[in-house]
Amino acid sequence: MSLAPAAQVGDPVAAIATPALVIDLDALERNIARMAAYAREHGMRLRPHAKTHKCAEIARRQIAAGAVGVCVQKLSEAQALAEAGVADLYISNEVVDAGKLAELAALAARARLAIAVDSGLGVDRLAAALKAAGASVDVFVEVDVGHGRCGVAPAAAASLAHQVVSHGLRFAGLQAYHGRAQHLRTPAERESAIRHAVSLARAAQASVTSAGIACPLVTGAGTGTFVLEAASGLYGELQAGSYVFMDRDYADNHAAPHAPAFEHALFVKSQVMSAGTSHVVVDAGHKSHAIDSGLPRVHGRELEFVNGGDEHGILRKHGAAPLPALGETVWLIPGHCDPTVNLHEHYVVVRGGLEAGRVEAVWPIDARGCIR
Repeated sequence: MSLAPAAQVGDPVAAIATPALVIDLDALERNIARMAAYAREHGMRLRPHAKTHKCAEIARRQIAAGAVGVCVQKLSEAQALAEAGVADLYISNEVVDAGKLAELAALAARARLAIAVDSGLGVDRLAAALKAAGASVDVFVEVDVGHGRCGVAPAAAASLAHQVVSHGLRFAGLQAYHGRAQHLRTPAERESAIRHAVSLARAAQASVTSAGIACPLVTGAGTGTFVLEAASGLYGELQAGSYVFMDRDYADNHAAPHAPAFEHALFVKSQVMSAGTSHVVVDAGHKSHAIDSGLPRVHGRELEFVNGGDEHGILRKHGAAPLPALGETVWLIPGHCDPTVNLHEHYVVVRGGLEAGRVEAVWPIDARGCIR
């Protein structure tokens, strides 16, 4: 059963049923504009990661502000966003399943598509699927620059790029993303990690060009480190995604000098449903917000959120302020925005703030559940 949205356009904020995933549209627009301006001022291409929001409307707004397109991590995310009208998509992950590659080749006929590879088998299967469909895509070789997840060693980049070219595919450059660096808390820690990542990406680029293959672009970066990749002189494209929402975990980072300031724009609206003598309970448990990066923060109040289980959140005093009353609204800032979004079907989009605002739109989360 598909649930009806938690509110209708024109409703006051107070009328939004709880729990609900709510966007502060004014903050979202400022975040989009600030990142677009930063990329423009630093001569960088911007390709935000849409795995954060999974929403075609937000992708369109990012592109309208200057992004060249968006990244996704899964084929099904690309399919969902293309179906909703997003026409420039980069799957920043390898796909090796033959059935999925046939679907990818079909998708390439109706959207500009790019994909990352990190194995000879992946390149061979991709080439076969594209040849069978008469389709083409841009191909990036992924290099492991410190995350320890996907990607080849820098020295192996040249042979994989050569394999791409030998199949007649378009080699577009290198994918070089260091995910673990994003949440190192201090600027010094992040700078050290990205300095090492840049050295590895440079070595990969050198191995490719020394083999006589042009390397048009190095792409990567995230919300925690994009100022460092932009300053490297190597990266030409930024893939930051979470800046649109700024979850609690990213906000816990100590800000880097000269980085734009992003605001919290994604909230879970909850309501006090039970009250005890030393705590209250809200109706938003971890089926409403992901807890892999820690528990949510209570917005604007000195309260501690304690895990109450699937459907409940326990709030305790964290200062002198009184506990909220039974039936009162409590706004939560999710610990991790990406998996929180995947728990909901719609965004309730509010203009004018969380107190006096009204619902301006209800946006579908087009790629919700797209995990394959």
